[in-house]
Amino acid sequence: MDSRIPRLRRKLARIPYMPNRSHSFGEERHEFRLGPRLPSARVDVFEAEHDVELPQAYRDYLTNMSGSGASPYYGLIPLEACALFTMNPKAPDRVTRGFRRAYRPTHDGDLFLHVIERGCSDLVLVGVSGPLTGRMLIGNADGFWGPNVSSAPDFLAWYERWLDHMAAGLDNPALLLTSPRLHAHPNRYRPASKT
Repeated sequence: MDSRIPRLRRKLARIPYMPNRSHSFGEERHEFRLGPRLPSARVDVFEAEHDVELPQAYRDYLTNMSGSGASPYYGLIPLEACALFTMNPKAPDRVTRGFRRAYRPTHDGDLFLHVIERGCSDLVLVGVSGPLTGRMLIGNADGFWGPNVSSAPDFLAWYERWLDHMAAGLDNPALLLTSPRLHAHPNRYRPASKT
């Protein structure tokens, strides 16, 4: 088990659910409560069925903390309802990039798992293959706005940043859960400049 899990549990326990509080969009759905943990065997089955290996920090969260419930926005999606996506190729006439569903195991492009419900066509994803493996992204399936890659190194760091902001009473726009571009791979994921 990742050593951060007990600290995350303590931090979450200190954040009460308060109906109609303005600073946690979606909290009325999860009420800052955790769902049951997942057995490792259940995660193994998911990985085998989808031909992926989940990032260790996300897997540790599922098996040692919760398989659903409290998270940014509307909450953590139960693993069996998570879907794989690939990032759309860069189109010459678009500045932003969307995502398309990967309906079967595929090695056509980097894979991302939709793990948190944000609403409409907005996606909160964790990279499961390629250079962004383990990193958190927030994007729009239709490409209405470009994907933002979190500066947090993994799911647990990203989740802890959310807990810290909730404890401080910050609104979601102030969460700073994403960064403008991924500095480690600026040419691959940065939108092309307009001419």
